[in-house]
Amino acid sequence: MYRLLQEMIQEHCVRKHHSTVAPEDDTFYETVEQCLVVAQCVRQLDPSATASQDQPPVLGLSAQQVLELMPQEQDVWKMKQRLPRELEKHLKKKCFSVLSYYQPEWEDESEGLKNMKLSRLSGLLERERKRAESLKEKSRESASLLQRQTHCYLSELLGCIQILQSLILDHRLKAQKELDRKKIDYFEAKCEIIMQKIRAEMLEIQLDTYTADTISAHKKIREKLETELNASQLEKQSVECKLSSFEIFGKEFEALAEEYSRLRQEIDTKSWALKEFSQHTD
Repeated sequence: MYRLLQEMIQEHCVRKHHSTVAPEDDTFYETVEQCLVVAQCVRQLDPSATASQDQPPVLGLSAQQVLELMPQEQDVWKMKQRLPRELEKHLKKKCFSVLSYYQPEWEDESEGLKNMKLSRLSGLLERERKRAESLKEKSRESASLLQRQTHCYLSELLGCIQILQSLILDHRLKAQKELDRKKIDYFEAKCEIIMQKIRAEMLEIQLDTYTADTISAHKKIREKLETELNASQLEKQSVECKLSSFEIFGKEFEALAEEYSRLRQEIDTKSWALKEFSQHTD
């Protein structure tokens, strides 16, 4: 009831700002509003409505003092006489709004047809309530089913992700193996090219080092060395022949040869000493 009265007062304030209202209407709604405010204040100040009876009154006011602010009795009596009609009118207006919401095609119909339709509004609202409860139950079931399906979907998705990760890893390993093989082939080819470059550089160095004049000089040196080698080999053969002829005499000749060598060495030593002595005496 309090909420309905508040709605009526608010609608009156809106009408008052947008159009001119009759003085009796203004007096009626002001009386209703003042009575509501006084009643609410009295309720707050009533000691029987509080948990603690010993609490001091708000602002030092009592309920009796607030009741003195009630409108004049004549205005209150007129308000009470008119209030049921206004409440009925307000409730009918709200019912018409509800009816127009559920059946918009009846919005432009006559008031008599609307009143006849209002007699069926309770049944319509009851059916709507049951339908809303049914939809709410279906919504809960759908939410539960959605939650289960979501859990199942997430589980399947997690499994798919794991499979995909394993496939990616396997593919990456195979690709890495192929990539490593290609890198090895590349480095082998690069090493071969570097070796060829080194050989080319060595040949170029040799060409720069061994010119035609150098090669000609080397040939002459080689010919000279080969000639000397042949002469040495001939001399060696001659000495070996002489040595073979000396070996025929046996060990006695070997002893004589050693004695001869010793005497020659002694003669050379004494000759050198004599020469040195002669130089010092001079």
